[in-house]
Amino acid sequence: MIQIEKVFDIAIEKDASDIHFICGNKPMLRIIRDLIPVEECDVLSEEDMSEIYDYLVRGNVDKDQVYNETKKLDTSLEYAGKRFRVNISASEDIPLCTLRIIKNELPKFEELGVPEIVRRMTFQPQGLMLVTGKTNSGKTTTLNALVNEINETQNKKILTLESPVEFKHHSKKSIIVQKEVGIGGDSLCYSDGVKNSLREDCDIVVVGEIRDKETMDAAIETAETGHLVIGTLHTKSCAETIDRMINFYEIRDQQTVKYQIASLLKLVISQRLLKGTDGKLVLVPEVMVVDNIVAGLIRKEKISVSEIEDAIQSNLEKGSIGLINSIAELFVDDKITLEQAKAQIEEKNIETLNRTIMQLRIKKNK
Repeated sequence: MIQIEKVFDIAIEKDASDIHFICGNKPMLRIIRDLIPVEECDVLSEEDMSEIYDYLVRGNVDKDQVYNETKKLDTSLEYAGKRFRVNISASEDIPLCTLRIIKNELPKFEELGVPEIVRRMTFQPQGLMLVTGKTNSGKTTTLNALVNEINETQNKKILTLESPVEFKHHSKKSIIVQKEVGIGGDSLCYSDGVKNSLREDCDIVVVGEIRDKETMDAAIETAETGHLVIGTLHTKSCAETIDRMINFYEIRDQQTVKYQIASLLKLVISQRLLKGTDGKLVLVPEVMVVDNIVAGLIRKEKISVSEIEDAIQSNLEKGSIGLINSIAELFVDDKITLEQAKAQIEEKNIETLNRTIMQLRIKKNK
């Protein structure tokens, strides 16, 4: 019989970020990017997985119905003073469960390694800011750190839409309203939640994930009506983010959307997490501040990823940070290895990386 709470205790003690329950494997913990088996446990059987499913769903009929109809479920639970984000899906019709452990204390904004320009952009009265990156790149942590920073420094009403709510904020200088998205939650879907925010006298709307055209439409409308919208997208670079936003729409509508995005988008931060030389995770940020040059590129009939990347690189004085610059600086500061640095970029950019490293070393030695 699987001792579920024993696995939780071990995960918390070892400061794991995730727990994986997969049939035919021992419970696995992700600890600073590495997957480590819980040796104290046996290999999980189908009966174990059914027991884990029952423990996580806790007899909730609505959640059980969602899983049985869609073969997936996003939910949350609390244990020993910790919150867990839970995803249940299926493999060969057997549940498999992935749990993310939510830290009770958010790291300070300056501790994350997020550039200062991102914090300053939260003082914009309206517009669209995006935090992007692949899965497990720390988007949610950055998003919540931004919310906490606004909460401590600005007098605003902030509405967050999350699936599920992970870090629970408490109103400080700002008022914070957090809504869970999904069946049985506070809003059925992100787009409904964003649309309704127009009637809730909000200053800032935080969208946990922009994943479809309807949510993108609602975010654009909300930004146009005088709100600051902060959202996340699953993309691997700033330039790809622009492409993804436009491709939510039919070709006949894309030119109109380009003009809206060009006028509303203020900043995109695309981030990655690497295991640093000290064994801790290091944030690798790419930042695109949308000025007249970038806005002009967005409005063009055909979006050029390379032109946008060049614009980021040539806009450093306004706060933009190119990926190559970010990687080079981390290497020069001995936070990552050269092999890691090279693995993050395409082969054609290796020479640019080497040149940037040399320039940074000369600058630091002056």
